[in-house]
Amino acid sequence: MQFDVVIVGAGHGGAQVAVMLRTQKFEGSIAIIGEESELPYERPPLSKEYFAGEKEFERIQLRPARYWDEREVTMLLGKRVVAVDPAAHTVATDGGETIGYGKLVWATGGHPRVLPIPGGDLPGVQGVRTRADADADAMKAASETAGQIVVVGGGYIGLEAAAVLNKAGKKVVLLEAQNRVLARVAGEELSRFYEKEHRDHGVELHLGVCVDAIEGDTRVTGVRLSDGEVIPADLVIVGIGIIPAVAPLIAAGADCANGVRVDRLCKTSLPDVYAIGDCAAHVNDFAEGAEVRLESVQNANDQANVVAKGIVGDEAPYHAIPWFWSNQYDLKLQTAGLSTGHDQAVLRGDPATRSFSVVYLKAGKVIALDCVNATRDYVQGRMVVSAGLEAGPEQLADIETPLKELLSV
Repeated sequence: MQFDVVIVGAGHGGAQVAVMLRTQKFEGSIAIIGEESELPYERPPLSKEYFAGEKEFERIQLRPARYWDEREVTMLLGKRVVAVDPAAHTVATDGGETIGYGKLVWATGGHPRVLPIPGGDLPGVQGVRTRADADADAMKAASETAGQIVVVGGGYIGLEAAAVLNKAGKKVVLLEAQNRVLARVAGEELSRFYEKEHRDHGVELHLGVCVDAIEGDTRVTGVRLSDGEVIPADLVIVGIGIIPAVAPLIAAGADCANGVRVDRLCKTSLPDVYAIGDCAAHVNDFAEGAEVRLESVQNANDQANVVAKGIVGDEAPYHAIPWFWSNQYDLKLQTAGLSTGHDQAVLRGDPATRSFSVVYLKAGKVIALDCVNATRDYVQGRMVVSAGLEAGPEQLADIETPLKELLSV
């Protein structure tokens, strides 16, 4: 098989490349290779609406089957790319197929980190990364019969899963190795707010703890901590991040470090090979030029657009404000910018009202905002971050003053 563009990865980024290529009137042949047997679908609902049973799978598909057929996008599903030959411009699959490409787009995301401890592979220990992980007939069924569920990891995925399970009436225990939840992505004010919310809803939080082993013979029965305490568990959900899925690119000689390195046009060091999304390490203007990997739908889609336009000859460097969101209980968290490295955090509003924002500054400049049930702050905050607003804490804390008004001060 030979295609003008081969996209490896059938997630948000991979699908968006194909969509944008056809939108840009690209007439060449396109193929998407995906490990799963499913057509491209939304990933965030896996730990939210789909896991909770609020959405059927068909409602989280990015496009119906006829869309791909009508636009002549060939779907090669249930196949894993195991090798890339940059000289021959081919990829090899685990089924022994060789597929040629003119341009290759690597959009594989990553694989969930597993617990590298005794019992970490026992039945009943599970991630939430694919439909199979959160499938109604597997994980949902297990959660329905489980007396107590332990969630390992206090990041977005872990907290969202805990909220969904708690809402379903389950006894949930959440374990986090850091001394606060969301420690890697948010300031202390936001962490303490979400800790209180989860505790108020009945989730049992253990912070600053390490998991030594998963106990059980044929199935998980408990989680043993480093201090010897064993927490009973009928189901363990692991949400401790991902490992970028770039092994074939490394073997092919691509420049890689915590993902595959790409330039501002999302090109790798291999000829005619691009990379986007969770697996792509790139220099980001909103991280003060630091090299980062962003695990977000926004980043995957924006980089996909850069690649598609570049393939049709309309090259433009990647430059987009990072943004993220998380739904827990009746709380909608929206984040604009990257707070990493901030030297000041300003509370805007009262967390007791369950509607507030945290504004992050570095050297007097606004670099990010976390907005809880505060959509106006989020929308205007994106403008503020883009403009690199410099403002005093008193101005930013005044909820009577819209953030956009500070741009004209």
